[in-house]
Amino acid sequence: MTGNTQEDVYTNLRALVRLRFTARGFNYLPRQSVRSLLSGRKRSRLRGRGLDFDELRHYQPGDDIRNMDWRVTNRTGKPHVRVYTEERDRPVIVVVDQRLPMFFGSIKKMKSVVAAEVAAITAWRVLAAGDRIGAVLFNDNAIVEAKPTRNERRVIGWLGDLTAMNNDLSVNTRYESNPDALAQALNLLERSIGHDYLVVLISDFYGWNNATLKALRRMNRHNDIVCSLIYDPLERDISRADQLVVSDGEFQLKIDPARQGLGQKFEASFKSSIAHVQGELKRHGIPVLPVDTVVPAADQLRERLGGQRVLQ
Repeated sequence: MTGNTQEDVYTNLRALVRLRFTARGFNYLPRQSVRSLLSGRKRSRLRGRGLDFDELRHYQPGDDIRNMDWRVTNRTGKPHVRVYTEERDRPVIVVVDQRLPMFFGSIKKMKSVVAAEVAAITAWRVLAAGDRIGAVLFNDNAIVEAKPTRNERRVIGWLGDLTAMNNDLSVNTRYESNPDALAQALNLLERSIGHDYLVVLISDFYGWNNATLKALRRMNRHNDIVCSLIYDPLERDISRADQLVVSDGEFQLKIDPARQGLGQKFEASFKSSIAHVQGELKRHGIPVLPVDTVVPAADQLRERLGGQRVLQ
């Protein structure tokens, strides 16, 4: 997904649409192990669907005795039960990072491509469950917002916008990297959502700062947030590489990671940054699902949600 022609846009859009069939056959919530963030006897870190109180009425034969309201029953001398209705709708918003730092991949795919795949899989799974799905797409110079909907044509529409953003990524771009774009996208989202949303943030968290954390913390008070951390194995193990050639689009520089411990210093910086982000999110009860650029995204999501260890 690194071309720049209109044909590339439509070709990659079709590829994202094909992920619908992968997603609908993808067991999004497999049987949970004891280590899963969705399992256990205590409350899950994700709210999920719930029940809303509807009315209080007299007990009728066949009513579930577990719904008996004993206070009202004792006060009136007649049995009363509480009636609940299942929560019918839970909007989901995917926030997808398509900035220049995402335009990187060492083996199979760019981080930007994997982020788009995770967003597409999430979108089709939400539609299959009958809920609404929306998006906030952002790069270094623009933010595109799509309101939650169950309409597949509208979902395909913002997937097309996502594909166009992906194809705009280039080493020859006229835009500079914008580390503040992540916080700006989250602030826009915060102003547009209410309560009981599920927010799926898909990014490499470049530009993480206090403003980013504060926005997530405020939204997390009344909504659920899941973060998908996109990374490339070379970022974590750059010392294993031989000589590398890096470029800013105008100049090139050959680097030997083994020289003067450059590789080890880069790895230490990367791991420290990731640990800081994960630590801050964990402190506020926000799950983090790392996804690399090598293993198929659907397989990784299935493994992560199945409770396997993450970021080995």
